[in-house]
Formats: sequence, C-alpha cells, structure tokens
Amino acid sequence: MQPVTYSWLVVVVAVACAAIGWLGIAGWIAVAVVIASVGMHVAGNALGTTLREAADRDLARLRHRTAVPAAVPRPKPTRLERRQSLGRVVPVSATIGATVGGISGAAALTTLTSASIAGAALGGVSSAVIGGLFGFLAASFVEIIRTSLREAIAAERSSVTADR
Repeated sequence: MQPVTYSWLVVVVAVACAAIGWLGIAGWIAVAVVIASVGMHVAGNALGTTLREAADRDLARLRHRTAVPAAVPRPKPTRLERRQSLGRVVPVSATIGATVGGISGAAALTTLTSASIAGAALGGVSSAVIGGLFGFLAASFVEIIRTSLREAIAAERSSVTADR
C-alpha cells in the first residue's frame, strides 16, 4: 500500500482548522498578525540592506563643490512655517470638548445602560479624553485654515499693489 501524500495546501488548511479549534478565532488572528509582523520586519530589513548597499558613499567629492549662490533671496517665513503656539482658542476648545464629552459619556452610560457609578465615572473620563482630543483637533484645524487664508489674502493684496 502506498503512503498517503498531501499537498501543501491541504496541510495548511488542516493546521489552520486545528489552530482555530485550539486557539479560537481571536487566537488565530493574533497568530496571523504576529506572522505578518515578522514577515514585514524581514522584508523591511531586506529592503533597507539593498538600499544601503546601493547608496553612493563618495561624500568627499560632494564636499569639494563650491556653493552656487542663489539668485533669488529666500522669502520671509510665513506664520505657518514658524514654530509657535496656535493661540488661546485651542486649549479653550479642548477643555470645552473634554467637558462636553465627559458629561455626555457619563450621562449616556447611566441612562442607557445599567452601569455602576464607578463604570460611569470611568466611561466619563474616557469620553472626556476623546472629547478633548476632538476639540483640540477641530480648533487646530480651524486656526490653521484661518491663518493660511489670511496669509494668502495678504500675499494676493501685496502682489496686486506691486503690479500697479
């Protein structure tokens, strides 16, 4: 009698079914994520090694070049290019978002579920963190859009007056 041979696909499916039965679907997904992470790590190392070996390392010839002066002077940096605070609106908005998020989260947990006081407090704190984050993001977005529009309008006005 001939020994039974299986293809690699049958073996992989059998191992997957056994793993799902033994670990459960969450365990199987965790194993798949770990295997994928190891595979991506190996691929990243291979790519990094290839790029490092292909890089031009003759830095001495680059040092002896003479710098060519720029014909156009560098423009003055705009407000968005400088590192500075976004203003007082951002912390106020984050505080308002955290307050509204915390109160609404705790109220929703106490009224819509049978959560205990400790559970409602923990849910309220979690909701406050998320509300504060959304308040910060919204205020930052609005402040950056407002600043960029103001600078664009000022640049447009100055170019129109320069053309006259």
